[in-house]
Amino acid sequence: MSDSLSATADAELVGIVPEERTAAWPAVFALAMGVFALVSAEFLPASVLTSIAADLSISVGAAGQTVTVTSLVGVAAAIFTPIVTSRFDRRLVLWSLLSLLALSSLVTALANGFVMLLAARFLLGLALGGFWSMAPALTLRLVPAQSVPRALALISAGVSAAFIGGGPLGAYLDSLIGWRMVFGLSAGLAGVALLALLATMPPLPPQAAPRLGTLGILFARPSIRLMLISVLVIISGQFTGFTYIRPFLEQAPQLGVGAITIVLLGYGLGNVVGNFAGGVVAGRGVKLAIVSFALAIGILGLVLLQFGASSIVAGIAVALWGFAFGFAPVGFQTWMVRVAADHAESVSGLVTAAFLVAIAGGAVLGGLLVNHVGGLGPIGYMAVATLAGALLVLVAGKEPPRP
Repeated sequence: MSDSLSATADAELVGIVPEERTAAWPAVFALAMGVFALVSAEFLPASVLTSIAADLSISVGAAGQTVTVTSLVGVAAAIFTPIVTSRFDRRLVLWSLLSLLALSSLVTALANGFVMLLAARFLLGLALGGFWSMAPALTLRLVPAQSVPRALALISAGVSAAFIGGGPLGAYLDSLIGWRMVFGLSAGLAGVALLALLATMPPLPPQAAPRLGTLGILFARPSIRLMLISVLVIISGQFTGFTYIRPFLEQAPQLGVGAITIVLLGYGLGNVVGNFAGGVVAGRGVKLAIVSFALAIGILGLVLLQFGASSIVAGIAVALWGFAFGFAPVGFQTWMVRVAADHAESVSGLVTAAFLVAIAGGAVLGGLLVNHVGGLGPIGYMAVATLAGALLVLVAGKEPPRP
């Protein structure tokens, strides 16, 4: 009996639901919906980039910086949202962040110039960084410990689905109703996710308040430093390529809007399958999952550079690219949970910040490359960065201990 009580107390200390408590799966599904709405809005510009640039009379590289602004603001939001909101019920914070998402998409749809567009994406950055920094950590409080990997895979599936909603579907709807209406639909999607959270999320009172000093404790752990460096290198490569995938497809295989939509659909479907395959592989070994997906993306980048003028090769390579990247969210989240379950919200914020710094850096570099080199430039950097990241984890990484 005393052992059972001790285990329960330990689980509560790190924020993990004891095994005997009922899992709140509807709330996990609602979190996945929120992630889907946020990530769809984050990467919609990648599928409507040329339309935004033409409508607002700006360059494609400048339009791509809407992703940069979102990511940079998201970095600060990811680190400081858990700290600033530490006295509030976590569900109230989540509701507020999804409301910000809806507002951001509405302002984007109404943007009459580049400055207004950037302001809207600033709001999205606040919502994105805050929500993402808390969602994986709160999952530990919604399901028993043995169900955490499955719950994290479900939330990661929201990311995979967003590559369909924010990619091929966005490009297709852009051709039918225009990019402004696409962002209007994004606002509606945020509203649906908000209603789902309102209906399902149980009270989540704040636990031990995160402090800035906690970040120093986490940085002192070599495994966390390696994880953050790996995220910066690999994810910057991934999103340098992905943010500017449409210019590449327009330049190399010279695809039209319809064909680009099909190729992006292949990426999204591949990503969904890869997410669940990544969950299986990460269960066997986190290091294996991360090295394999980074290595695969690097090789596929080289294939696109060499043979991407063929529409068939480009389509197959992009679909496999989506499959490979499906390993990333669940792989990094599993690594995070295993090395720092005792500071779940803080480490989640750090990893989210690293992702967003990498995405912002990738968008900036990709914009420079696409403006000065053309559509092949971002794909070239993607290949180099992901191969370097795979080598880093292979040589320096150690398999994190299982819970």
